[in-house]
Amino acid sequence: MIGSPPPLTPPVANRPGEVRPPSRDRPSYRLMFGMMCGRSVGRRRSPSGAPSSTSTLRQEEEHGPGGAGYLGWVGPRGGPWPLEARGQPLPASWRCSRPRAAGDAAMVCRRRARMLRWHLCGRLGPVWMWKALLLFVAIAFAGQLLGVIFNKGVQPAATSIFSSRDALGPSLGSCQPHSHIMFLKTHKTASSTVLNMLYRFGEEHGLRFALPLGYQLGYPLPFNAHRVKGYRGPRAIEFHIMGNHMRFNKPEVEKVMPADTFYFSIIRDPVVLAESSFAYYKEVAPAFRKAKALGDFADDPKKYYDPRARNNHYARNLLWFDFGMDHNANFSVALAKQGEDLIRQTFKLILVSEYFDQSMILLRHALCWPLDAVVSFSLNARQQRPSGMAGLRGGWMGKAAAAAGVGAGGGRSHGKPPPNLSLTEDQRQKLRQWNALDWFLYKAFNQTFWEEVDKFGRSQMEQEVTLLRLRREDLARVCLRDGGKPVEAQRIRDKNIRPFQSGLVKILGYELQPGLDNATRMSCLRMIRPEIQYKDVLDSKQFPQAPAPLARAGQQSQGLLLAAGGPFFRPESFRKAEKDMGRTLEEGKKTWSGNHLARSNQTLQEQEKRRLR
Repeated sequence: MIGSPPPLTPPVANRPGEVRPPSRDRPSYRLMFGMMCGRSVGRRRSPSGAPSSTSTLRQEEEHGPGGAGYLGWVGPRGGPWPLEARGQPLPASWRCSRPRAAGDAAMVCRRRARMLRWHLCGRLGPVWMWKALLLFVAIAFAGQLLGVIFNKGVQPAATSIFSSRDALGPSLGSCQPHSHIMFLKTHKTASSTVLNMLYRFGEEHGLRFALPLGYQLGYPLPFNAHRVKGYRGPRAIEFHIMGNHMRFNKPEVEKVMPADTFYFSIIRDPVVLAESSFAYYKEVAPAFRKAKALGDFADDPKKYYDPRARNNHYARNLLWFDFGMDHNANFSVALAKQGEDLIRQTFKLILVSEYFDQSMILLRHALCWPLDAVVSFSLNARQQRPSGMAGLRGGWMGKAAAAAGVGAGGGRSHGKPPPNLSLTEDQRQKLRQWNALDWFLYKAFNQTFWEEVDKFGRSQMEQEVTLLRLRREDLARVCLRDGGKPVEAQRIRDKNIRPFQSGLVKILGYELQPGLDNATRMSCLRMIRPEIQYKDVLDSKQFPQAPAPLARAGQQSQGLLLAAGGPFFRPESFRKAEKDMGRTLEEGKKTWSGNHLARSNQTLQEQEKRRLR
């Protein structure tokens, strides 16, 4: 240890020829520190008073200002050189008082100076080496930060929230999970969210999907088995899950799906469904396009509705139509009960959109699935207060708009105000009468739904719904930015998960939380991936050799689907195949129940006129 220097005392001069005995005084470390670190400590002056040259100072550093035997600068009696003396000529008596000894003792001061330079100044090498080292550290830190932001090179976490015990939920007993499932995807009923659950479960368990050639299974024509991609005949290939949009046709579905398939669907209050349909399909359905507001349409539907017009099925009894029955038929209790019975014979569970969480609990127990399989984020939801068409300029459009040739290039939807969906109570009642067949189905299956809840147990239902909602909040906190709040498509950075836009409203989506490990990110991505993109992912896995469809200019009316991030072209061959493949004489003439079905809306109108006569 370096001891404290003794107090300052008047200097003692050396007499000529006198050799002082070895001193225990230590050199001034303040002085050496300043010399080592490049500090201006003061310049030595020669006996003549002129400043010493660099070579002279170096010589004096080695031999002392008095010649050989002096090793450096010291203060009086070995004390430190006073700070106030800096910049002043150094007194002749303030020198190393230790005589030069033989061997290695000659460089004591220099060695100590180097040691202090090593430890105190931190100069382990040249300055350029330190600069290079700092630059390397900065680049490495920046690379690690960018890797976290863009999720590149992040090592998988040891455990994921999706592998925790909470993912399983309450025990389901000894039941076996269903893997043969047919979901009738009705329109504007939160069915896209349900389909996402099926996609996730099937992908995670390696199941085969009955996918369409395009994006819908021949809709709005009655379903035909040959519209399933890869279909080779009844039971030739085992398909596990079917769930894309179709007009239900039971005999054809049974050609594709196994005998033990679990059938289910979802319905919604026809008035609320009409509001959503008017917003989504206003530029698709002629009946909606003619009406300035939904209230105007509700006041006098027949003024705007033409049963012969293409896509007008969106404007009347849409649920009844999706179940494969005649939506233009005149209402009667007998007809409505017949349709209800046909549905009950095939579908084991009918969910209700207004009670979505309760529906998911019933579905989970019916399918014997873990809790996470039915936890979801709302997909394909529209902005409740649309902000006009500013976000739609640039060619975004949905499936129905693409099929009708509305949107990019057509210009028919540009610059139009958002739809007016306000309704009075009287107008709501008129919509129930206009959609009388749908209203009958809704009341009947809503009653059945709550009967199932009673069998399940109201208290048990409340407990499991609470667990479901807590789990959704946990996953949203882990997976989603902005606290899980849906955002507009243009705000989503990843173009591959931007939702498609339809009609005069904005479809919202989600953005993933940055910095997720690989396993968690993949599970989160499955939960928010839009329907169109998810179908393409599954299609590429099941048919890896099939060429990817490419967009070409001037084909909007031939099935071009434009996302916020780029085009998705549905080739004309797909559409032609949907029209031509598997056509039979019976198709279009009978419903799936065997009852005769009019082939076109024009024929339906003629039959209605004959009945009125």
